[in-house]
Amino acid sequence: MTTARKAPEYTVKPLFAEPYFVMNLKHAISPRQVKFVKSLAMNENQVNQISQELYLFERPEMASVKAAVAEALAVYAREVMGIAHRLEVTQSWSLINPPGVGMHGHTHSNSLISGSLYYAPMPDPPGNMIFERFSGYRQIEMQVGTDRTNIYNAPRNAVVPKEGDLILFSSALLHYVEQNLSDENRYSIAFNTWPRGTIGSLRDVSELKM
Repeated sequence: MTTARKAPEYTVKPLFAEPYFVMNLKHAISPRQVKFVKSLAMNENQVNQISQELYLFERPEMASVKAAVAEALAVYAREVMGIAHRLEVTQSWSLINPPGVGMHGHTHSNSLISGSLYYAPMPDPPGNMIFERFSGYRQIEMQVGTDRTNIYNAPRNAVVPKEGDLILFSSALLHYVEQNLSDENRYSIAFNTWPRGTIGSLRDVSELKM
């Protein structure tokens, strides 16, 4: 009589993680500010629309929103990244996805952490933000079984935004927005950041003051 062979035991542990951060800032956004952002002149942006104003947070009308975003960035830098540096917003702009329109896949150059702020009521469905694991050439691509998808092998992840949500993420992550399947516009504000302070080491001749 043969004895059934016991399957070998194994463990799987996370090695590195890629975070995204969500904080709701609805309290800092007034109806007057929503109206102001919606009134901005827009340009075509491949498939959706982007504001002509590309330093939106520098407008005096946006002072309370800028302050709330700065506070969220401070939390992200301290609690998520574990750094003492300040993340300063560089460019900021508004976006509109009309009915039937999504947004092309892209990353953000010359930026460390990027953000999306959903300052107005969201359509239904809201149009998910999709993050892709891969952003370039892949020599081999193997299909993951739908019943075996997990945090280690998922090729993409979806974030469902709500009104007032601020989402922060690495600027290097490839992301896009699903098609707007509602009959209403989908509104958002996007921005980039750069660290301020000193990085590197004086004695290692790698010091950089920003």
